[in-house]
Amino acid sequence: QQQLVESGGGLVDPGGSMRLSCTASGFDLNYYAMAWFRQAPGKEREGVLCISSSGETTFYPDFARGRATISRDLAQKTVYLEMRSLKPEDTGIYFCAAYPTAPGRSYCSYVKERYKSWGQGTQVTVAS
Repeated sequence: QQQLVESGGGLVDPGGSMRLSCTASGFDLNYYAMAWFRQAPGKEREGVLCISSSGETTFYPDFARGRATISRDLAQKTVYLEMRSLKPEDTGIYFCAAYPTAPGRSYCSYVKERYKSWGQGTQVTVAS
């Protein structure tokens, strides 16, 4: 059974950093594009960063550029999101998501409808 489980959320001071983990049971990450999305109260779910089946990230949304990185550990079947210089507007539920793709692809999508598997999300609150 395929399952995505996020962890690492919580309360973070403004200017602080966080590291979220997504454990992907039943997935071979060589055959999936993975992403982190987030959803703030009353707002649309938006892509934070994605990582392709080849382990690449070729596009960074403006708010993530220079502040966020995504990485993966194939052996642990875990995808990480690290963000620094956190702001109150980074508050929201952070979701891990996956869609199947060919191995070795350098591209990954930021279109949430493309993603077929989702975790339950982890709450991140940036406040002093």
